[in-house]
Amino acid sequence: MPVKLYMDHNVPRAIAVGLRLREVDLVTAYEDGTYTLADPAVLDRAAELGRVLFSQDDDLLVEAARRQEAGIPFGGVIYAHQLLVSIGVCVRDLEMISKIGEPEDLKNAVQFLPL
Repeated sequence: MPVKLYMDHNVPRAIAVGLRLREVDLVTAYEDGTYTLADPAVLDRAAELGRVLFSQDDDLLVEAARRQEAGIPFGGVIYAHQLLVSIGVCVRDLEMISKIGEPEDLKNAVQFLPL
């Protein structure tokens, strides 16, 4: 089963466009109307939709770590630093995760890009 992605408002539009050209299943926070929600709510929304959250927001790493320590389940986070990982590398790695990964592999975990 492919990994479905949810992208918060910190992700450049070019990444979503590149992934859609590669037929990756994704929803953005803008499309979903959640771009003003706090990080915990965005993470909850992604899980609600059965999607893994992709973000370039350091604060989401803090929230994911808090949940891991407290044993609070979440659908998973994929993170890439805004200045250290190019758009092309994000698209390449997210496509790979989406098409050959399994949602269960990312559950309650944080995956860092580049792979």
